Amino acid sequence: MGTVTGKLTHAEPGTASPPARPRTGVPVRMLAGVLARRGVQAVSVALLVSVLCFVITLRLPGDAAYRIAAGRYGSDLVDSESAAAVRTELGLDRPAWVQLGDWLGSLVQLDLGRSLVTSRPVAQEVAFYLVGTLQLATAALVVAVVLGTGLGVAAARRPGGLVDRLVAVWVASVRAVPPFLLGLLLVVVVSAQLGLLPAVGHGTAASLVLPVTTLGAGLSGLVAGVTRDTVVEVHRSEWVRFARTKGLSERWVVLRHVVRNAAVVLVPYLGVQAVVLVEGVVVVESLFSWQGLGHALVHATFWRDVPVLQATALVLALLVVTVNTVVDLAGVWLDPRPRGAGVAS
Repeated sequence: MGTVTGKLTHAEPGTASPPARPRTGVPVRMLAGVLARRGVQAVSVALLVSVLCFVITLRLPGDAAYRIAAGRYGSDLVDSESAAAVRTELGLDRPAWVQLGDWLGSLVQLDLGRSLVTSRPVAQEVAFYLVGTLQLATAALVVAVVLGTGLGVAAARRPGGLVDRLVAVWVASVRAVPPFLLGLLLVVVVSAQLGLLPAVGHGTAASLVLPVTTLGAGLSGLVAGVTRDTVVEVHRSEWVRFARTKGLSERWVVLRHVVRNAAVVLVPYLGVQAVVLVEGVVVVESLFSWQGLGHALVHATFWRDVPVLQATALVLALLVVTVNTVVDLAGVWLDPRPRGAGVAS
């Protein structure tokens, strides 16, 4: 088949015109290609993360059996006999490659095993912590997108104006403060000094405010800076000037041309920041004792709970792959240029 164009064609007598393929449809083979690439990446990441976590745990100092026994019974009740019993029960004296093979074999069967400390199914524990991480990350991303895009669009209306300069100060300020330092400042000022919000906790709206502010504030500055630059560039583009010469209203120009073309740049950038956000929750969850994957990862490392450690790191890695997949699919849908390539044969 030939390339679909916007021109009308006349069919020869006795022949039927082939149906025109819609210009706005996303080719199925493009979506399948994206999903196939990300599927291969997910499998590769699962194997790599599992092996690395196992090797790193083996290299940690101290007796793993003693740490697991301390997690089970308490540090004051652990002796050499209880550690030896745990070592025999869990098979920690087996060769490392045998233990790793057991884990990979169970992973292929989608069995994450049981916690070495609590004996509960790892899938249940990770699911609980995953919900906490998604709550925190989603709320922080919403705050960053709403605040950042609003400030960025406001600054782009008059480049070099007062609002633009104030937004530049905000962007520089929040980017200069690391999240852990901002979190400590919020704990000291808002919680310890003013007593307005709890410094630690989980499951309530009040306990969510400080960690969300810690993650969302810094990310909002990055989003505001990129939004401002992108919107200014799109406003100055030839197609926007041409749209204005056709007599379109400013509102229609913004909605039809500026927003979508800016989104082509902003959506992949937000995907990158979402990945950074997933990585940042490890520090913030530990700082505020928020029951999420980062919190579970730290405690599993401390207690040498290898199945929980491997499963938690695996879920975090797959979250990154999922975010990248969503960004790729959104890019295919937003940007018309790849569609044209996919329609042509």
